[in-house]
Order: sequence, then C-alpha cells, then structure tokens
Amino acid sequence: MLVITTPTGQIGGQVVDRVLDAGHPVRLIARDPGRLSPEVRERVEVVQGSHTDPGVLLAAFAGAEGVFWVIPPDHRTVDLERHYLDPTRAACEALVANGVDRVVSVSTMGHGIEKNAGHLSAARAAEELIAATGVKSRALRPPFFMENLLRQVDAIRSRGTFFLPSDRDRTLALVATRDIAARGAELLLDGSWSGQDGVPVVGPDSLTPDGMAEVLSDVLERTVRYQQLPLDAYKSMMLDNGASEASAQGVADMAVAQNEGAYDEEHRTARPSPTGFRQWCEEVLRPALLA
Repeated sequence: MLVITTPTGQIGGQVVDRVLDAGHPVRLIARDPGRLSPEVRERVEVVQGSHTDPGVLLAAFAGAEGVFWVIPPDHRTVDLERHYLDPTRAACEALVANGVDRVVSVSTMGHGIEKNAGHLSAARAAEELIAATGVKSRALRPPFFMENLLRQVDAIRSRGTFFLPSDRDRTLALVATRDIAARGAELLLDGSWSGQDGVPVVGPDSLTPDGMAEVLSDVLERTVRYQQLPLDAYKSMMLDNGASEASAQGVADMAVAQNEGAYDEEHRTARPSPTGFRQWCEEVLRPALLA
C-alpha cells in the first residue's frame, strides 16, 4: 500500500495517476473526497481528513510501505515555519510508529537557504525532520514551478506582460510539475533504494526572465514582455491578493535568495528533466490563455 497526500493538488494528483497506472494499491488522505474524480475514487482507499491531524496520519500510514508527503501551500498562514513543521512532525511520528519503509517528499532546491530564505528555509527544515527519523527518504528538490505563470494568465492575455521579482539578467531554474510527479512516483514505486538524500528536479532550460518572454512571444504569436517588480511592490501585490503578512514576507525572502544564486549549484549539476519551457508553454499555458 502506498499513501499519497494532497491527491487533488498540482503534484499529488499527478502522482496518484502514475501510481494507479502502475497497478499499485493506493490510499489517499483527502479533506474532501468529493473533489476526487469518479475514476480515481473507485480505485483507491480514502482516509478522510487533513494532513495536519496526527490521528488521521496515524490511521492512514498503517500498513503502508511508502508515503508521498507534500505540504500544500497556504497563503493565509500566520506562521510560515509552523505551517511546514507542525504537520511534518506529526507525519514523522506516524512514519516511525507504523514502520513505514520509505517516504518521498517535496522539498526545494537551494544552497545556503537554511535561514532567512522564507518558504525555502521552511521546506528544507521539514526535509531534515523526515531524514532525522532514519526512515528511507528522498526529498524532491524543485526550483520555480512553470505552473506559477498560470496565475498570471489574465495579465499575459490583457497586458502582454508577466511580473516577478527575479533579476531579469539572471537565469531562473524552472521545472514543470509533471516532471516532479514523474520522479516522485518512480521513487515511491521503487523499494530498492536506501538511506536519505535530496533529489534535484529541474528542467533542461537555462533561461532568464527575458528569455522566457521571448519563448512566450514565439509560442503565443504575440509580444510578451517581462517586468521585474521591486520586492516591496511584489509583496504588496500578494497582500492585496489575500496573502498573509507571513506568507508574503516568506515569498519576498525566497526571491532574495533566488536572486543571490540559491539555485545555481544544483541547477548546473542536476540531471535535466524532460519538459522544456517551450513544450510546457505549448501544451499548458497556451491552452489556458485560449480557454
């Protein structure tokens, strides 16, 4: 039995599909099972509840050989560190209590991010909690999700512009969530590995934001420009969109770390994942713009 958290999320949902396609028994933790497709619902076991509930985790991990663990984003959290670490501590206790063989989690790419890097620091601290249990673990370490641009579909459509706090002349490491899910499912299904380690997952491109704009312009057959926002303006935009102070500051701190090269070392040395930015724009972003 393999347990998958966030089964309706960007990554978790794709892991569910891949593990089911492999014919492996699956148990899902779902706050609202009604959000699962009928095709998935009839093929899985569901433990209804939240990944933040220690009792739910203890029950869900019973008899499991492997767990796929994700902390879903919550832009309203008032304490970024607790958002990542409190449920992960409960998960660690449930992993050990149930004798789970292996866990695959989603962490983050980056060096020098142990402190003062917002969401990056919190995600890496959660990764370390899992490794400290002694359970076999692999932490997927992605950089910037290509899917983040889907939040700016309206701006790209109406203004021909996308906005980030990233330095326009610095390469931004990118990855498609399909590649994170593919690597996660592969590791979850494979019981042969041992120990604890991080696994960088990054796409094949080396593009600056201006380079991304060139690709977007070509794929969309219209001019798309990149506009760098100052950190205070980017934080204000997030606050205006309903983010909490803690979450908005965490994203701002993360952007500083990215601009200072937090991703550079792993980006240079990681095995490239298959989905390039152009392919993702053609297959995901363009249809979203045309919808």
